[in-house]
Amino acid sequence: MQLVTLPLFISGAEIAFILFIVLMVFGADKMPEIARGLGKGMRQIKDATNDIKSEITKSAQKNGLDIDITKDVRKEIDKVKDDVEEISGPIKRNF
Repeated sequence: MQLVTLPLFISGAEIAFILFIVLMVFGADKMPEIARGLGKGMRQIKDATNDIKSEITKSAQKNGLDIDITKDVRKEIDKVKDDVEEISGPIKRNF
């Protein structure tokens, strides 16, 4: 069973406690069925998310929109880095 990192700041001990409670409530014989159902549900959510992403990408490409903003963002970041380096360069050399 693979544990997924949750952005809810839940520690390993808390996850183990939750699994223990689930085990006590549903019993050991129901755990594989529950895990299978959760896995199918997560897979359906992932597939739906990927479908939505691909539809948005196709629609943006069809309308001629630039979908690759990472290049623009990277260019701006590099520009800011160069500006900071230009300003801090003389300060670094003096120390």
